[in-house]
Amino acid sequence: MEKRIRQLLARRDHEVLLQHPTLLLLALALGFVIMDPLEMSPVGGHDFRPVKNDIAPYNRVVANWPWDNHSRLGYAKLEFEDQVYGPESLEFDSLGRGPYAGLADGRIIRWMGEDEGWQTFALVTRTWTEKLCAKGVDSTTYKQWKVEERCGRPLGLRFDKKTGDLYIADAYHGLMVVGPEGGIATSLATYVDGTPVLFANDLDIHSNGSIFFTDSSNKYNRVDHFLIMLEGEASGRLLRYDPPTGTTHVVLDGLAFANGVQLSQDQSFLLFTETTNCRLLKYWLEGPKSGEVEVIADLPGFPDNVRLNEKGEFWVAIDCCRTRAQEVLIHNPWIRNIYFRLPVRISYLAKLMGMKMYSVISLFNDQGRVLDVLEDRNGEIMQLVSEVREEKGKLWIGTVAHNSIATLSYP
Repeated sequence: MEKRIRQLLARRDHEVLLQHPTLLLLALALGFVIMDPLEMSPVGGHDFRPVKNDIAPYNRVVANWPWDNHSRLGYAKLEFEDQVYGPESLEFDSLGRGPYAGLADGRIIRWMGEDEGWQTFALVTRTWTEKLCAKGVDSTTYKQWKVEERCGRPLGLRFDKKTGDLYIADAYHGLMVVGPEGGIATSLATYVDGTPVLFANDLDIHSNGSIFFTDSSNKYNRVDHFLIMLEGEASGRLLRYDPPTGTTHVVLDGLAFANGVQLSQDQSFLLFTETTNCRLLKYWLEGPKSGEVEVIADLPGFPDNVRLNEKGEFWVAIDCCRTRAQEVLIHNPWIRNIYFRLPVRISYLAKLMGMKMYSVISLFNDQGRVLDVLEDRNGEIMQLVSEVREEKGKLWIGTVAHNSIATLSYP
């Protein structure tokens, strides 16, 4: 009987579609979009399986955030325009020289002063050649993507102040190190527990020599990083490399776009960011909470690197901002599965969601309380920001997307 009823219902639905050709065409069009056979959508050619994100409610975060109504970051100064290409992370050595910066063309460069300018300090692969990799201002565009894996993409940078060695998180070559004199970096960690480090992103060095670093995704690499957020997948990891044994260990997994990482001043904990879930988290290394994770701040945008200042406070770079329309997509993966399969460029789909990216940098204490916020609401200086370093009364601001560094006197 039940089988007969199902047959009658199926027949009825079939007849409805035949009697209403408009519905039939809509059904066919929807099916075509979902299947994306020509791979014309932003997610075409990928095993795109959206999931629901673990993210704080938009209204609550926006209502409680201490916005910078004076847009003070807009007063920053752009330096080294078209001399540096996507300087994601900035570092200074133990002698105060720098900044050092990792570029989109695969080089790590060092500022030598007005007379000498920028000098190539290190490379992350021996396959690097100027002909293949050096695309100048186009290094931060799609023109670099096809060669990015061969040329390397250094992201997080940290000096070991004891040895002078520079440690590098390269998006394709994992955790690396190069000596105080520079040269070709040596690979330290590209696998953990039999799985590749697919997207090394940032790192920090413990006083005992251990190196904590993030692997943003075990599904998508850096070129496809936007898919991590669109899908909401959580295969990111916080890893630890132990130099004496040369072994790498998984500290935390199941992270949604693990990104920046920073040890506290007393090294009893570290902070790290989850870009997809727009939050700052604390992982306890010592004390009664050792091994526990806490969310200490929900953010209005998408965080990147975290850096410590001399007072033990934390600067977080944030690409702002979340929108109400985006909130609907976050909580409805099936809508995302259709929306991002439309044959429309991702930039236009983002604009339809009301997203107008601009830079926010925020200072937090160790409890996650916001101490200061600086914004560039009009995107006059940078639309995307990746890192903030406070050094000798000045903020040095890096960006993965633009060809300059911003500086601002602070406080």
